[in-house]
Amino acid sequence: MDLSNLRPAEGSVKARKRIGRGTGSGRGGTSTRGHKGDKARSGSKEKRHFEGGQTPMQRRLPKRGFKNINREVYSPLNLGQLELLSQKLGSASFDVESLVAAGVSKASEKIKLLGNGKLTAKINIKVHAASAAAKAAVEAAGGSVEIV
Repeated sequence: MDLSNLRPAEGSVKARKRIGRGTGSGRGGTSTRGHKGDKARSGSKEKRHFEGGQTPMQRRLPKRGFKNINREVYSPLNLGQLELLSQKLGSASFDVESLVAAGVSKASEKIKLLGNGKLTAKINIKVHAASAAAKAAVEAAGGSVEIV
């Protein structure tokens, strides 16, 4: 066997329908499109979301609220995570670049310090935002929080 005598399996390949080639072809006249109507015309195509003329889903459902385009999205950093990070890296001061390098957030995201967990180590940290509870906890442990 070689490439020159390869053939598809018997009956697996069918000739395509040749539409609009006269009445003798068996598919002349309306060319398998039925009689009249929009779908019989050339260039006819329904839109993806068209629901046959009934009121579409996006108009039937109620509209509520809005999306604030000026919303600031922060990557959260809890005090417990900060404690573990300082023990793991053996560092007492963190800035945005070092937190990104440690994998806390992406470089494109802003970081917010939150007051969840316990902090015992004295840590100096620079972040984009901090909750009042987190700031108080860091300062109670002898550290400082600087907003970038």
